[in-house]
Amino acid sequence: MKATKSTRMWQCGEKPVVIAHRGGGNEAPENSLAAFANMDSKHFRFIETDSHATSDGVVILIHDPDLRRTTDSRGRISKFTWEEILKVADESGNHPVRLDDALNGFPNLIFNVDAKSQHVVRHLIKTIKRCDAIDQISLSSFNETRLKYLRRKLPGVHTSLGKGAIAVLVIAAMLPPKMGRKLARTVPGVRHGVEAIQVPLLHGGIPVLTPRLIELCHERGQAVHAWTINDPDVMRTLIEQGIDALITDEPTLAQKVIDEEWTKLGKIRKEEK
Repeated sequence: MKATKSTRMWQCGEKPVVIAHRGGGNEAPENSLAAFANMDSKHFRFIETDSHATSDGVVILIHDPDLRRTTDSRGRISKFTWEEILKVADESGNHPVRLDDALNGFPNLIFNVDAKSQHVVRHLIKTIKRCDAIDQISLSSFNETRLKYLRRKLPGVHTSLGKGAIAVLVIAAMLPPKMGRKLARTVPGVRHGVEAIQVPLLHGGIPVLTPRLIELCHERGQAVHAWTINDPDVMRTLIEQGIDALITDEPTLAQKVIDEEWTKLGKIRKEEK
């Protein structure tokens, strides 16, 4: 049975979840069949992954636009047909994963798919519709215009925000609360399908992920996901600040830290009552 809306959402203010960055790239080869199977076998539910399209419109889950870094081949993915991709091996010994196969082969997983290029967009839309996968997908991109198009073409789909929209929220979080809330209202919200913002700790040396940003997003009903968090001390700090998800290459470690910190926070709350 595929995941449904009632079970798939990241909930603000509840126990943080782990989102396996590139399928948990430090535990198995990134974005590979082995990585997704590993997460599924360990009962993780949320997978961050990336998408590009072949020349004949097949969406595959891979980060780079070129095959060189993660496979035994080279060349731009958009120049290959799917039949040619089937002859390519990644570091797990399998060919790169087709989105259709990930959705159908791992029905318990929710895929946070980054639309890495404009070329992949229309093929991504067709694949999600063909697989009836709206409830198994959350879409992301650095490009807010791309995300707006995807929301329009896929009614009901959930997404994060692009860089420009996030920058507005970061500025809003720096302003006095009343001014900040007014500015934040210019950014797409829950009613537009934006379920979360996904942000790094810093950008160009400037703090992005702050307690006030988390508070502002929670006021808007949106979860906050931090990427890419592999240091346990940073994980602990973010959990204390109210983060909703850790996007990490170390899912098993992150889950251990979350469980420990959530137990600790629960004990503190009981003592305070």
